[in-house]
Amino acid sequence: METHVAGWLEGTPDGTEAEAILRKCVHCGFCTATCPTYQLLGDELDGPRGRIYLIKSVVEGETPSASTLTHLDRCLTCRNCESTCPSGVDYGHLVDIGRKLTEQQVERPVGQRLLRGVLRETLTRRWLFDPAMRVGQALRPLLPAALQAKVPERREPGSRPARVHARKVILLDGCVQPAMIPAIDAATDRVLDRLGVQALRPEGSGCCGAIRHHLSDPSGAQADARRNIAAWWPLVEAGAEAILMNASGCGAMVKDYAHLLAHDPDWAPRARRIVELTRDLAEWLPAELSSALADGRLRPRTTQRVAFHPPCTLQHGQKIRGAVERLLTTLGASLAPVADSHLCCGSAGTYSVLQPELSMQLRERKLSSLSAGTPELILSANIGCITHLQAGTGTPVRHWIEWVDGLMAGQDPATA
Repeated sequence: METHVAGWLEGTPDGTEAEAILRKCVHCGFCTATCPTYQLLGDELDGPRGRIYLIKSVVEGETPSASTLTHLDRCLTCRNCESTCPSGVDYGHLVDIGRKLTEQQVERPVGQRLLRGVLRETLTRRWLFDPAMRVGQALRPLLPAALQAKVPERREPGSRPARVHARKVILLDGCVQPAMIPAIDAATDRVLDRLGVQALRPEGSGCCGAIRHHLSDPSGAQADARRNIAAWWPLVEAGAEAILMNASGCGAMVKDYAHLLAHDPDWAPRARRIVELTRDLAEWLPAELSSALADGRLRPRTTQRVAFHPPCTLQHGQKIRGAVERLLTTLGASLAPVADSHLCCGSAGTYSVLQPELSMQLRERKLSSLSAGTPELILSANIGCITHLQAGTGTPVRHWIEWVDGLMAGQDPATA
């Protein structure tokens, strides 16, 4: 696509990157066919091709409007279009640039600014969010339905292992997951412990930066990245073998640290090393569990029918497809078929709060597909998807690592 970058943007990192991405697009429209918001709204400007056209106009110097911002806001950033695109268009980074440039020129209404500010400043601060979530869970039966949907029922995490192992990995001590569903982190720790691996969460780490990044606070996201790198670096130097992510949204963000800090000479080299070490559990754990299967520490069971929802941040963001499904099958689960598994569930970070109508429509579509195979349990890989889906169904929704933890605990109670 021929592109002429506006003079004020030419030669800048954003202008150079946007031009390179735009020139890859051939406007074929394959992306439109798999875009969730285009499927719902049928508007070209609410699909990737239309949004690319809007961003191109801004990059070339046309003044954006409130309508431009609206169409960009409606994008889930699910990156399904990237998986579909035959030309390799890096839509995710392009839409980040487009939103940034548009927000610099279009002022949001006061209500939007307030809501986005509250989300940005509260969700990312554990000292604020943790007690607020505890209060919300205690008062959950009294809350309006809309708030109940955002406050999962409290599930006790269970015991945490205390053994020391020679093998060590770093785990992100994130922002919302430890407060909303602490059982996910506890299950991860127990599974690793049974495999002879110690999970470390150094003080000083926190939100991966995704919330600020997607709420148009790039400098805040960069600060989050630097803080995490600084917290992890002593353990990296001490020989930690991996940085494991049990929330696929965080994994996608941390794997983007090298891009996020590419123009910071003081942090770019360390950011690249962090990305090299970062692995989603779905990438790292199967090989470890294979040895447990080989020596009999773990035995498959074939009684439970489950449906798996692969988050967009796993299958499109990190390009990890089929790994969890293969692992679940190997461990004996009976996988229910799920139609349109490539489509977003509508959670998309804060999207369910900022675009509730579209989000609910996407959730109902997703739950219809997930429930078609009458599963006993729905599994996923990201805190946002799990909470969002659970609010719309009576079928238990869990992280897949919780299922593995339960399987291992049932077979070896002494180590649970």
